[in-house]
Amino acid sequence: MPVTYRDPWGVPHLRADSTEELAFLQGSNAAADRSWQIEMERWRSEGRTAEHLGSDGLLWDRFARQARINDTARRCFDNLDRETQRWVTAYVDGINDALSRGRRQAQEFRDTGTEPGPWDPWTPLGVFLVHHILFSTFPNKLWRDHVAHTLGPDAVDLFSIEAPVWAGSNAWAVTGSLAAGGSPLLAGDPHRLMELPGVYQQVRLACPEFDAVGLAFPGVPGLPHFGHAGAAAWAVTNAMADYQDLYREQLRRDGGTLYALGPDGWEPVAADHEEQIRVRGGATEAVQVVETVRGPVITSGYDGGTLSLRMPSRVGGRLGFEALLPLLRCRSAADVEAAFGAWVEPVNCVLAADSAGGVRQFVAGAVPERNHGNRVRPVPAESQGHQWTGGWVALPASDVETLAVNANDRASGGGHLTGLEFAPSHRADRIRELLAEAGSGLDAGSMQRTHMDSRLGSWPALRAVLERCGTAAPLSSAAADLRRSLLGWDGGMRADSSLAAAFAGWRSAFVRALASAPLLAPLARPTGHSPLFSPWLDPVSRVGFALETIVAKGDASGLDVAAAATEALEAAAASPSSAAWGQTHVALPLHALADHPSAGAKAPRVPMTPLSGDTGCVLSTENLPGVTDASFRGPVARYVWDLGDRSRSRWVVPFGTSGDPGDANFLSQLPLWAAGELLPVITDWDQLSRENHDEGEP
Repeated sequence: MPVTYRDPWGVPHLRADSTEELAFLQGSNAAADRSWQIEMERWRSEGRTAEHLGSDGLLWDRFARQARINDTARRCFDNLDRETQRWVTAYVDGINDALSRGRRQAQEFRDTGTEPGPWDPWTPLGVFLVHHILFSTFPNKLWRDHVAHTLGPDAVDLFSIEAPVWAGSNAWAVTGSLAAGGSPLLAGDPHRLMELPGVYQQVRLACPEFDAVGLAFPGVPGLPHFGHAGAAAWAVTNAMADYQDLYREQLRRDGGTLYALGPDGWEPVAADHEEQIRVRGGATEAVQVVETVRGPVITSGYDGGTLSLRMPSRVGGRLGFEALLPLLRCRSAADVEAAFGAWVEPVNCVLAADSAGGVRQFVAGAVPERNHGNRVRPVPAESQGHQWTGGWVALPASDVETLAVNANDRASGGGHLTGLEFAPSHRADRIRELLAEAGSGLDAGSMQRTHMDSRLGSWPALRAVLERCGTAAPLSSAAADLRRSLLGWDGGMRADSSLAAAFAGWRSAFVRALASAPLLAPLARPTGHSPLFSPWLDPVSRVGFALETIVAKGDASGLDVAAAATEALEAAAASPSSAAWGQTHVALPLHALADHPSAGAKAPRVPMTPLSGDTGCVLSTENLPGVTDASFRGPVARYVWDLGDRSRSRWVVPFGTSGDPGDANFLSQLPLWAAGELLPVITDWDQLSRENHDEGEP
């Protein structure tokens, strides 16, 4: 009979007699522990948030309908092998059983006057798509297109990065030769939007076939990204690969048929229909859904045409869920690699290790072979040279001899084979440096300290700019004093550091000065795209992301970088502060209700939590220089997997195991996470407490 156990932190340990019973139990548990969260993701996948929460949801709902998220999820589900279909269906049956038993209660439902509903078998695939459709690179192509049309094509290179646009994840593995216990260690910290409740759920899944602990997406079965199955463990980071394309479509209607111009002439579109978005408290809104041979039309282009989105999951009708059940059964690093052979998107860097000492590093997913220009900007739909060839890029894989580090960097992500832009090598280099300093005899404590390193990788480049300040004209005494203090700073973004705060103040002023410079100021013009894409199209944020590149290339492009830095120094000196970095650099988690004020309910809040770190540190608590010091993206989990003894493994999440704001474990891990502490992974069933409620039957 399926049984749920809990550890002292409320982590669910689920045990059943078969894989399908266990999937049923995992679904039932997610439905009870994260009821509001998973329902919100279902509404998003179906494009029905406005129906339940009001007009604030229309932006997303239009995109979800136009991008055909729910239809893609259904298509991918229909193409699953029968065993995986049954397994995913059992998970959904568990969610629906929890609904029928009245276990899907949540404060947010009461506050908004809404209620959960039954799930379809393909809903978990839709939930996964919701998390990842904007996770790749196509919004960056909208930005480059805006730069090219506003400033000219040559200006795109100013924002060509190695710069940390939505990147901060780390994962590293050491072989037994460096580990105190003689067996590999695997550690890391995925970085995403800090959602409340957390995007990952700590869970244990045990049945006669396997016994795995790891981090699950609530609403999705298995452990897609991070897991330890006893003899084998795995961890992923975003490979920063480019696998989504935007096509400039030309459309015309002839009679009742809509045509798109393709490489062989005018061709009927694949879909052309109207859908109705019901709006709570408002009129129903119509949205036109159009899909060309290349993909769904999602936004308008600069030339008056429209842009379609082409992505592997839509093209092939596969998302990669075929990998999830085999992952749980893995007994070796080679098994992990074989399981990920079925993966499609998002494209990930994977580290896998096993108790026999094997460690593998590889990239998993589907990257289409096509013209390099497709990776840069939207391309003409009628161009034969920009169509997908039907082939897929061969992705790198190798054995690890001593250690491997993945940090969204070019080297780990496959470089020119897979993508265009990657994170700088700062984090990867720093992790290697820290592990080298620690020497051999590494253990969970060594990994834990590495997680929390707050030295700023971009400081040397920005320090060099600071040294140039005042060379053209004398500085005020206050600015000269500030410059002198900053030049003596060690680059550590510690929460208690007033110099870190002073640096951040100057950097923000520097970003604003550059963004308002005559060369870049026109980027503030409207883009014509949906406000949904505003986070990717905000010029101040973009200057902050690309600051190192602009510092290196700006003068040659006509920017006076030193003048902007000097202006910023004077501005920062004119508003001095003795505040420490952690007084403004605080956790800013996002709750879905904050995006839906028309629902009339308040989002739960967290205590003010000072943070060390910054964008560009190993401890990448990301903020937007020039916009806000608060961190809305950061490590949404930390883990250390010990392959010699799983009970020596450690993990933590930013908030807690429960999605209920009134539950003791809603925020119970927050102070530990902020301090860099890790919780033990408890593997002894006798140390767990059994829940007393009836679990039901699959």
